[in-house]
Amino acid sequence: MAAIHSKNTKPELIVRKYLFAKGFRYRLNHNRLPGHPDIVMKKYRTCIFVNGCFWHGHEGCKAFRIPKTNTDFWENKIARNKQRDHQQRLQLAKMGWHCITIWECELKPRNRMQTLVALEYTLNHIFLCDHSKGYAPFQEYHEMAADQRQTDENVE
Repeated sequence: MAAIHSKNTKPELIVRKYLFAKGFRYRLNHNRLPGHPDIVMKKYRTCIFVNGCFWHGHEGCKAFRIPKTNTDFWENKIARNKQRDHQQRLQLAKMGWHCITIWECELKPRNRMQTLVALEYTLNHIFLCDHSKGYAPFQEYHEMAADQRQTDENVE
């Protein structure tokens, strides 16, 4: 398992090259966010995870099969990975981030363009929805602070 790398994988490079060619700019493996997302797009408040089907337990995928030897170990490991992924996405959602997961099998040559175009459409949709509402990062914080100031003034 030491030979398995988590950064700059082939599926991740495919997504990054497509996004860059379409004019999207991003950061890689942001270490201040839970789960260190593969691609972070601050302008869109979006984190993109490019997951391997085996390592993250992609149900219903041909690439996800539990090995026939040491099955207890692998079932526990993949279950822990899935639980950790779920918790990290919940934390990101609470922080106001959108999370997109792209599976390795969705980037196979026959499905690749459909997946990448859908990703581009989703990012544009997120941007338009957030900005049409006047969404600003930390807007909720400012509203809560204003409410607190008003409450403090009423108490005095």
